[in-house]
Amino acid sequence: MADQPRVRVLVRQNCHLCEEAIAVITAVCAETGDQWTADDVDADPDLVRRYTDQVPVTFVDGAQHDFWRVDPDRLRAALA
Repeated sequence: MADQPRVRVLVRQNCHLCEEAIAVITAVCAETGDQWTADDVDADPDLVRRYTDQVPVTFVDGAQHDFWRVDPDRLRAALA
């Protein structure tokens, strides 16, 4: 599990909230040393069906953590 990214964010192209979420995730993970990954929600029909109205959607250790906005303090706490 150590090689797996702890944070996953579902994003889509041309999404300003996605860009903001990625900026927060990048900064927090740089502080904590955790890895993260981003996946295009529109590349998977099941993800579109499940999350299209919530993008960006953030997961920590496989569990949904946030959607629309990422609070840096809440993300730090989840990674602690």
